[in-house]
Amino acid sequence: MAAAAAGLSWRRVSSFTGPVPRSRHGHRAVAIRELVIIFGGGNEGIADELHVYNTATNQWFLPAVRGDIPPGCAAHGFVCDGTRILVFGGMVEYGRYSNDLYELQASRWLWKKVKPQAPSTGSPPCPRLGHSFSLYGNKCYLFGGLANESEDSNNNVPRYLNDFYELELQHGSGVVGWSIPVTKGILPSPRESHTAIVYCRKDVGSPKMYIFGGMCGCRLNDLWELDIETMTWSRPETKGTVPLPRSLHTANVIGNKMYVFGGWVPQSAGGEISSHDGEWKCTGSFAYLNLDTTEWIGLIADCQEDKSNLLPGPRAGHCAVAVGTRLYIWSGRDGYRKAWNNQVCCKDLWYLDTEKPPAPSQVQLIRATTNSFQVKWDEVPTVEGYLLQLHSDSPVPSAAGTAGAGIPEAPLLAPQGASSLHQGPPSLPSVPYPEMKVDHPSQANNVIPNNVQVSLSSNSLLKIEGKEKAAAPENKITQETMKSHADAPGFKESNAPSLLPVCTSSPQTSSNVGELHDLDKRTVNPDASVCSTVSSTQTMVTQQAVKTESSSTNGAVVKDETSLTTFNSKAEAAEAAFITPSTRVNTGQTNDTHSSKAPVRQMATGRTRDRQWCDVGIFKTNTAVVSQFYLLPEETLSLSSKKENADVPDYRLLKKQDLFPGTVYRFRVAAINGCGVGPFSKVSEFKTCIPGFPGAPSTVKISKSVDCIHLSWEPPASPSGNILEYSAYLAIRSTQLQENPNQLVFMRIYCGLKTSCIVTATQLSNAHVDYTSRPAIVFRISAKNERGYGPATQVRWLQGKGFPVPS
Repeated sequence: MAAAAAGLSWRRVSSFTGPVPRSRHGHRAVAIRELVIIFGGGNEGIADELHVYNTATNQWFLPAVRGDIPPGCAAHGFVCDGTRILVFGGMVEYGRYSNDLYELQASRWLWKKVKPQAPSTGSPPCPRLGHSFSLYGNKCYLFGGLANESEDSNNNVPRYLNDFYELELQHGSGVVGWSIPVTKGILPSPRESHTAIVYCRKDVGSPKMYIFGGMCGCRLNDLWELDIETMTWSRPETKGTVPLPRSLHTANVIGNKMYVFGGWVPQSAGGEISSHDGEWKCTGSFAYLNLDTTEWIGLIADCQEDKSNLLPGPRAGHCAVAVGTRLYIWSGRDGYRKAWNNQVCCKDLWYLDTEKPPAPSQVQLIRATTNSFQVKWDEVPTVEGYLLQLHSDSPVPSAAGTAGAGIPEAPLLAPQGASSLHQGPPSLPSVPYPEMKVDHPSQANNVIPNNVQVSLSSNSLLKIEGKEKAAAPENKITQETMKSHADAPGFKESNAPSLLPVCTSSPQTSSNVGELHDLDKRTVNPDASVCSTVSSTQTMVTQQAVKTESSSTNGAVVKDETSLTTFNSKAEAAEAAFITPSTRVNTGQTNDTHSSKAPVRQMATGRTRDRQWCDVGIFKTNTAVVSQFYLLPEETLSLSSKKENADVPDYRLLKKQDLFPGTVYRFRVAAINGCGVGPFSKVSEFKTCIPGFPGAPSTVKISKSVDCIHLSWEPPASPSGNILEYSAYLAIRSTQLQENPNQLVFMRIYCGLKTSCIVTATQLSNAHVDYTSRPAIVFRISAKNERGYGPATQVRWLQGKGFPVPS
């Protein structure tokens, strides 16, 4: 099949939940992030509901819209600008068309009828249907459509249009007015049910609008180009086979391609296309126009009738929308039964991945133990899974005396007025902070420094937002831990029967009516206490309300300032050289080993080991618990190192290797969709903990007084010895943040045996407000035993109008 030859892999969505809209044609759709928003259309009456489909959760829902709700319409203009949607014109009932303009603020599901100013010359657009309505920048471009010449809606006298209008928008909400641009060249001929898209090459050139096909007594397949900067119309020369004349088709831009699907096309007889008075049929043909080379490429021919449900069937008047690099198609009519005007509408939803997914973000550490990591990465839209890989250095030969074992240190800032809280010999660098957890003692050898500010990465903090509780007595926010699913399935389409546990408590987009409710709101009322409970198994802190967030610190090395240049003994100096290839690498940031050599550990034998990437597994979500990885057979190692995107092996045939304590592991991840495995992310490196260090403090609470706040916590559930002291840190403003906004700078505000402290208004006035999600002030608290400091518990205290946020 041509589709298979072209590498197409259409998928029909067979399982979804929620109120599925009735099938229809003449509807329109736009995408806001992962949401497909559908409005209008007709089938046994014109539809007036607004339906939303969540592509991430396969859920339909009906938002509770309010305001100036427009009447149902079909064949209308429908564009999206950020989180607002504009609707223009369309058929509101048979023979009666509209020229009304409505705006929907999708962040609040609020409709508003807007009245743009009339053009300074000429009349505003007349009522119409089947026009094109395209957005570029702060302007919408209206072209053509069909008007009714008769004042009697029952007496439909069609008039095809080729007028051209420009609608200027106000920023955020509202419109300025219509204008009639002065254009050069020859206007496209009158038409309706055509398509129009806007495309601007990344390298050179001005934005162009392309109009294709449509209806004007007969179907058309001409292509027109408008240079938006010069307002010049032209007919570009194209290469390849031009698709058949058509109307009621769709056109969508993904990358540099305009994908054209379906529509009404002439019925061919004996290889000859019939005249405009001949027979017409719906088609399932699929082609794209390379907008850089203006070459047409056919993907599915008109004559391809697929009986195996591997391709979407013929249809016209459907909607198509791009979500990332994925194209979705829903409903539409597939023709008529013998009795004319008895339309048959499709009820199916399809999607097509048009290219491999982009590289995910770098892998981020949620928590570490002596023999496992929990990691995450940013979600990539419209993917089916993630391939996680690692490679490692050899384990640390001996855990004794290796408090300095760690990854390269973060540069430290000089103290700013901090008092010396305790004295002692300088400490060697430490390993990453694990997540707040006590089931496995974090046992990290994180040595919090004396009297210094510490530069740590903040872009790797886990922020999991849950639903707001209906009642939160006394502003206490409970952060409940969630057990990871021990038997969560792996990527079902791989050969892996059941991979490593997949943590399914990662952030998921809600499918309820409030999907976009808080897009433009800020959290208020920071009067909140934070407490957390601890599970006896692997845990993850989940925010249950909107006042605070808790997270792990990650990938950071904390070190006494003097130990940057001095050591207590030759053994310590040798040990530091053994484990720290560089002292100027920002930990929490990662080394990209695709383009540069990774730091090499100087092994006792003087040899460096060859590193091979090994699969951890394929995961459905963007989090993973890593305690093992798969060992590839020797004969495949050389092949896989040469072939970056080698086929995923059959994991059932591979041996597993456990993680070792005190070992640096490097991670990378790639996304998978219907086109295959995409490129890998940049490389991150983390280190497993060394036994003997205390766990993280738990049950952190914050309460506000008039001129200060009270910070309290519970001792670690796994102290691994006697707790000698606690340290609390506050993220502060710093010039280093201006140079690298992803790095937080911390100052110690407390050191002692008590499990509470007071943070003064003076200290808070110097606090940095972190805007990586919601505005928050960040605290970290850690415990120290005979071995040193363990991992820090981090709390983000959400800020709002109720508390003076430092400026």
